[in-house]
Amino acid sequence: MAELLEMKNITKVYPNGIVANYKVDFSLKEGEIHAVVGENGAGKSTLMKILFGMHTPEEGEIFLREEKIDILSSSKAIEKGIGMVHQHFMLVPSLTVAENIVLGAEPKKSIFFDKEEAIRITEELSSKYNFKIDPRSLVKDIPVGLKQKVEILKALLRGAKILILDEPTAVLTPQETGELFKELRVLKDKGHTIIFISHKLKEVKALCDRLTVMRNGRNVGVHNVSDVTEEDISRLMVGRDVILTVEKGKPNPKETLLQVKNISQRNQFGQWMLNNASFSLKAGEILGVAGVEGNGQRELVELLTGLLPLTKGEITIKGNIINNYSIKEIRELKVSHIPSDRMTYGIAEKMSIENNLFTDKYDTEPYSKKGILNIKHIKKRSQEQVKEYKIKCNSPLQEVKMLSGGNIQKVVVAREFSSDPQLLIADQPTRGIDVGSTEFIRKKIVQLRDQDTGVLLISADLNEVMELSDRLIVLYNGEIVAYFNDVEKLTEEELGLYMLGLKKQDDELIRGAVHEK
Repeated sequence: MAELLEMKNITKVYPNGIVANYKVDFSLKEGEIHAVVGENGAGKSTLMKILFGMHTPEEGEIFLREEKIDILSSSKAIEKGIGMVHQHFMLVPSLTVAENIVLGAEPKKSIFFDKEEAIRITEELSSKYNFKIDPRSLVKDIPVGLKQKVEILKALLRGAKILILDEPTAVLTPQETGELFKELRVLKDKGHTIIFISHKLKEVKALCDRLTVMRNGRNVGVHNVSDVTEEDISRLMVGRDVILTVEKGKPNPKETLLQVKNISQRNQFGQWMLNNASFSLKAGEILGVAGVEGNGQRELVELLTGLLPLTKGEITIKGNIINNYSIKEIRELKVSHIPSDRMTYGIAEKMSIENNLFTDKYDTEPYSKKGILNIKHIKKRSQEQVKEYKIKCNSPLQEVKMLSGGNIQKVVVAREFSSDPQLLIADQPTRGIDVGSTEFIRKKIVQLRDQDTGVLLISADLNEVMELSDRLIVLYNGEIVAYFNDVEKLTEEELGLYMLGLKKQDDELIRGAVHEK
């Protein structure tokens, strides 16, 4: 395979002085699937954003088919046949699949939008690449796996021959991931070149031809995927051996901390997102919640944390019915919350790392006394937490928004774990996190469990939810459709069937999710 694209000597320095890329070389061979892996803050996302015209480097050159090109915007990248599918989809929920795919390049009949032509274009494109999708469906009504396909078809319609995929399987079931991989191989066979950014090393091994490893803003090696193991890749990424499986002993559950009774909840469109769900959680155990995103997990978390008023049912934490509690009142019950959307609910982005670490403690001793902040203690503890949680930054006084996504997640986790929680609600705690940080966070969750914290774990990462959970429930269309008391005997494939609604346990088994008082 010939060299299709080369990035040479790429250096990018952010305004705060952080060097995201330093003299990085990166190349693609035509018709390959090439993985880019590395820890959070290693520089891989910055490098790809430079390739897609979202960032401009201080130094370096880009060559396409040996011709030097300047990519000063995303529209210029698209002109050159480079497309990018972002981890967070950029779709309009109220429009149809076809309308989203042609958005910005709408076919016209006279001066009006030609809806039937948009449908024809979508059907033709879907057929060409073997994507099974109904062009007339509203995007808000289709599952997350199909939304992923809509994004890919959008890029292909605009002429993308090089396709950058950022964490494309983060929210997919094993079945959806397998289907996506088949479709990506079809793209490869039709001459497309794919860059696959992922933290899931098993998937890198299953799909990719070569991989580039980034560490501390540098390219530290390019390898044929067939020549390296998952352990080799993680060692190259982190610079040390990483334990890829969770080590934990048997749980020792104590008193019931959380009791959820027959809760039901509508969303903004009037749909029932939770339907008569009941379960409980004890101190000293981890209860996992699995499910394809959009099946009630978000509403469940928002109800438990006070972000959403309850429509129907009852939630009890430590003997207190919290249906009408405020967020602060719930947190005062020693409840910690790692939100899935860290930028909206996890941080105040214009504040410092230090301030973000203590936003929940500013009015308690020893962080303050009689309304006066103990600055000396706050500085000492912030420095300790930056070190303990390996937050890559210039200083705790740095604005948190200047960190990489993974390091922002570490700030959130450090704050929530250090609050001495009795109940931890962990919603996608390692999403977008590298293997080293994932190992660290998972160990901390198990440590909390062993210190008698009750942990409710919501995760789209099936490996994570299966390895960490002591018990497990599955949500589908807002209902608990399965309950597993012995997670060790469960396979990812079987779990995926329940998540997709292809299987459901009988009510007697599901009632096991509720402990006896």
